[in-house]
This record gives sequence, C-alpha cells and structure tokens, in this order.
Amino acid sequence: MASQIRNNTQLNRFELEAEGKIAFTAYALSQGAIEFKHTLVPPELEGKGIGSALAKYVLEFAKANGLEAIVTCPFIRSWQARHPA
Repeated sequence: MASQIRNNTQLNRFELEAEGKIAFTAYALSQGAIEFKHTLVPPELEGKGIGSALAKYVLEFAKANGLEAIVTCPFIRSWQARHPA
C-alpha cells in the first residue's frame, strides 16, 4: 500500500487513493522539520488500514529525509503511541 502513497507537493499532503476516494495527511515544511497537521480518511475507507499506512509512511519519510517530525495530528499521535518503534 505504501507504494501507492504519493506526495502532492502542490497541496502539501501525502495522498492514498482507494475506491475512487482520496485519504491524506496534510503537512507543513519548515527548516529541517515537517509538521503532520491532519489526517483525513473518507468514511467509506475507514477500517481498511489506510490511515495506519499513511501514518507509517509519513513518519518513515521524515526519518529517511532527516526531518524532525512534529506531530500535531491526533490520529498520527495516537498511532505513534500504539507503535512506539
């Protein structure tokens, strides 16, 4: 599923399209940091692991690119608490 996630730099969000709907995590970049602000998964896609796939991907993206991850998104914050590694 991670291979389907794309970085839409024009809208500052990571997107995953499924079943004709788009789930996304919005972000803001600053000097050496990326803030994950909000994750939205359409109701039709809930419970399919899409939000978790986005959370894992964006946190790995920050790490791989040497960016400090600032998590203000409640969903990603709760995902991190359940997956501390």
